[in-house]
Amino acid sequence: MGNQPLIVLSDDSQRTSGKDAQSMNIQAGKAVSEAVRTTLGPKGMDKMLVDSSGSVIVTNDGVTLLTEMEIDHPAADMIVDVAETQESEVGDGTTSAVVVAGELLKRAEELLDQDIHATTVAQGYRQAAQKATEALDDVAIDVDVDDTEILEQIAATAMTGKGAENARDLLSGLVVDAVRTVADEDGIDAENISVEKVVGGAIENSELVEGVLVNKDRVSDNMPYFVEDANVAVIDGALEVKETEIDAEVNVTDPDQLQQFIEQEEAQLEEMVDELVDVGADAVFVDKGIDDMAQHYLADAGILAVRRVKDSDAQQIARSTGATPVTSVDDITEDHLGFAGSVAQKEIAGDEHIFIEDVEDAKSVTLILRGGTEHVIDEVDRAIEDAIGVVRTTIVDGKVLAGGGAPEIQLSLALRDYADSVGGREQLAVEAFADALEVIPRTLAENAGLDPIDSLVELRSEHDAGETGAGLDAYTGDTIDMEAEGVYEPQRVKTQAIDSATEAAVMLLRIDDVIAAGDLAVADDDEGDDMPAGGPGGMGGGMGGMGGGMGGMM
Repeated sequence: MGNQPLIVLSDDSQRTSGKDAQSMNIQAGKAVSEAVRTTLGPKGMDKMLVDSSGSVIVTNDGVTLLTEMEIDHPAADMIVDVAETQESEVGDGTTSAVVVAGELLKRAEELLDQDIHATTVAQGYRQAAQKATEALDDVAIDVDVDDTEILEQIAATAMTGKGAENARDLLSGLVVDAVRTVADEDGIDAENISVEKVVGGAIENSELVEGVLVNKDRVSDNMPYFVEDANVAVIDGALEVKETEIDAEVNVTDPDQLQQFIEQEEAQLEEMVDELVDVGADAVFVDKGIDDMAQHYLADAGILAVRRVKDSDAQQIARSTGATPVTSVDDITEDHLGFAGSVAQKEIAGDEHIFIEDVEDAKSVTLILRGGTEHVIDEVDRAIEDAIGVVRTTIVDGKVLAGGGAPEIQLSLALRDYADSVGGREQLAVEAFADALEVIPRTLAENAGLDPIDSLVELRSEHDAGETGAGLDAYTGDTIDMEAEGVYEPQRVKTQAIDSATEAAVMLLRIDDVIAAGDLAVADDDEGDDMPAGGPGGMGGGMGGMGGGMGGMM
């Protein structure tokens, strides 16, 4: 081969190596972080997302923003994964996790510029994350899972700044009741908490149904509106005459034969309804259709029937009432029936719903959210989802932390002390990690229109004096005792955020070669000229284009 270069990549491939690759990935991560940073805290701003079809989402929920944004860069996607992991594990703290990840990358970039190797930074970050997790145990507050007041305060903290301010006390009480109701020996499955969004009325009109709410109405007007002390049957099938499995042709030569066919079908349908009557069913929920003649027989028997019930609704009805779903009425017995003190059709904001209430041991509940517009209800729904997540996590773990940036300041001070005992250049990475954590209280201050430097100085002073619960009141700008104020968040929200952010930052820092089949990103500058991808300049332009696009859209 001599000195002839060996080409192993296609002409369309793009390769970025060394510091250029690191810089490219860091810029991508920082751009994602900056896109959501202004939404953090009780005074965070909202973003408006408009998709290609014109659908609008107005929210400040971190994971919603990041999943709806059309991010097309592998490094940026890794930061989005941080938010999704945070959401799935604890249900809240997604914005904090992403902001911390972005700040870790920013601080790492400064160390890389000082010729500190990426593996050294990564090692220091891992040590700092482990120490931070241990330090959180020292300031964690034990919570009695039966302490409803603290659970409601935790739910209220999660909903602060998310469109539910006026009804925060009401909603936090409903959330706690809902989570405690569905808890059993197997834990807490949030899938057993349904949220029914109803446009009309005010948020204050929201209510909790200890049972199931089905967005359907009874199949016949001749059926009763209300059944008291109802035996409930759930049928995973249809109340219709079965069709033949093979194609068949029937020749009818006279009207009597046709009449016989009709009468035979009616007899089969009547027999199905008789099976339900014999076992004592008062309310029937069917997965598929109900024949018109079957509807007639059911109405004559005084049975309230609902057809085409969603699988999720059927499962909740079964769980709530104790019913056992059957695939055919031929198999039903009294043991398959559930019980509800009340099954009734009621109107909410002009729509008919079936309420299944007064069950003996409600392990499935429905939260009815009311609001003036669809956008308002959607945002409150996202706040409720976060609140459910933090209450569930608190009940499972039994440990919380004071909010308002207090844990981050405490960790920052602890890590600076710890850095003195760390040898080598890793000490600089630990100190950078400590600085990065302060991005949370600093951002809370910035979003509240306060001076971040003054706020940080005051917070550090309070924590140096031993006030571990001192946090920033975004409304007044004062440093207050968050524990006394009742501002809490689960410990796992912080530990998960730190772990996920650290893992993502370390993974990006350890990448020194990016090989792509095509351009990673192409953006247009102000003059409309194409900006090529490749190298830190091209990637910076690409991510800048994304950030600028989001800025213009938001």
